[in-house]
Amino acid sequence: AKMGKMQLLGVAVVILAVYCVNAKIYFREEFLDGDEWRSRWVNSKHKSDYGEWKLTAGNFYGDAEKDKGLQTSQDARFYATSAHFEAFSNEGKPLVIQFTVKHEQKIDCGGGYVKVFPADLDQTDMHGDSSYYIMFGPDICGYSTKKVHVIFNYKGKNHLIKKEIKMTSCKLLNPNMLYAFFQDDELTHLYTLILNPDQTYEVKIDNEKVESGTLEDDWDFLPPKKIKDPEAKKPEDWDDRPKIDDVDDKKPEDWDKPENIPDPDAKKPEDWEEDMDGEWEPPMIPNPEYKGEWKPKQIDNPNYKGVWVHPEIDNPEYSPDSNIYKFDNIGVLGLDLWQVKSGTIFDNFLICDDVKEAEAIGKETWGVTKEPEKKMKQEQDDAKRKEEEAKVKEQETNEEGEEEEEEEEEEEEEEETKDEMEEALSDTEDEESVPKDEL
Repeated sequence: AKMGKMQLLGVAVVILAVYCVNAKIYFREEFLDGDEWRSRWVNSKHKSDYGEWKLTAGNFYGDAEKDKGLQTSQDARFYATSAHFEAFSNEGKPLVIQFTVKHEQKIDCGGGYVKVFPADLDQTDMHGDSSYYIMFGPDICGYSTKKVHVIFNYKGKNHLIKKEIKMTSCKLLNPNMLYAFFQDDELTHLYTLILNPDQTYEVKIDNEKVESGTLEDDWDFLPPKKIKDPEAKKPEDWDDRPKIDDVDDKKPEDWDKPENIPDPDAKKPEDWEEDMDGEWEPPMIPNPEYKGEWKPKQIDNPNYKGVWVHPEIDNPEYSPDSNIYKFDNIGVLGLDLWQVKSGTIFDNFLICDDVKEAEAIGKETWGVTKEPEKKMKQEQDDAKRKEEEAKVKEQETNEEGEEEEEEEEEEEEEEETKDEMEEALSDTEDEESVPKDEL
């Protein structure tokens, strides 16, 4: 029995080793070699005023070296840079695109997405209209736009996903509670797109699935499978009224009453002159006996046939395509975006063909540094809050001191005024006490 367990373990190790060997990493960038990244990334020269990138871990981080990434450094600028890798096709295998984004500047409006381009892209001329295969990642602008883009190019046209992917992650805190939180904070978050050869996809944030489905259902790549039969028409005798008027219902004879009547309590003003003011008429008031427009009661329609459904037929223009997912010449990953307030840090780029491998790499990068980063950010926030509280307290103390000084000055002035009045009163009394013959 012991030997059997050992053999099974050995087989498992071999399978795992083969599995890891078979995982193909096409592109991985974590900026761990200082300024050498500049030899791998090419800045576009399509515009002369693109924003500058700098390598930094930012103001807070989990690891000062491992968390270094490319940061936007100038406000209200376009940014355009890209990295080339050996071209490949994702035919017959999964395609995984993964990276981290940190909006430490508390972004108000700007992109945090990546674009995957064909290998023949002229990197020095990359710009917003350059043809790409895939655009994926978060986009924020004000309170209304906080979503994750998933855009695929199919036959020369960019197709946006029909669903709206919110920037949320969900955690099961206990069997009865699902907790969702928005990922538009200032911390680092991991974004993953999985594209499968069976034409399904999955989007993950922080290694948690937030959306999934099929390419054909969630994008308008193809014409609809079914269309309304242009030859079909609703029969003229088709009655789709569920209720009809009761022909036996009659309007009561006393139903009709005016909506407004003269106010019976109104009196003609005593100074009313008909020669000057015309004939006096009392003001109108709502009639309490008014019942509104009479309508016969409704009864079930005995001829009701239900809602007529337009028959559908196969769309002659529809043709299935099992290769929507396939891109033949993947070879460049680029950052082509606009930011109003700069400060976003991009890191941990990964393009591979294995979902498990991507998840493992996400755990060993973002997964290791996320909690220390959060702790450092919290400590900074706490220190800032305490500093602000101390400033407020100092200001209040100064204001109290100024008020006390003002009160003391007012008291002194009152004392001086009182003394002066007493002195003047004393002088007056002295003058009155002098005998008249001495005056």
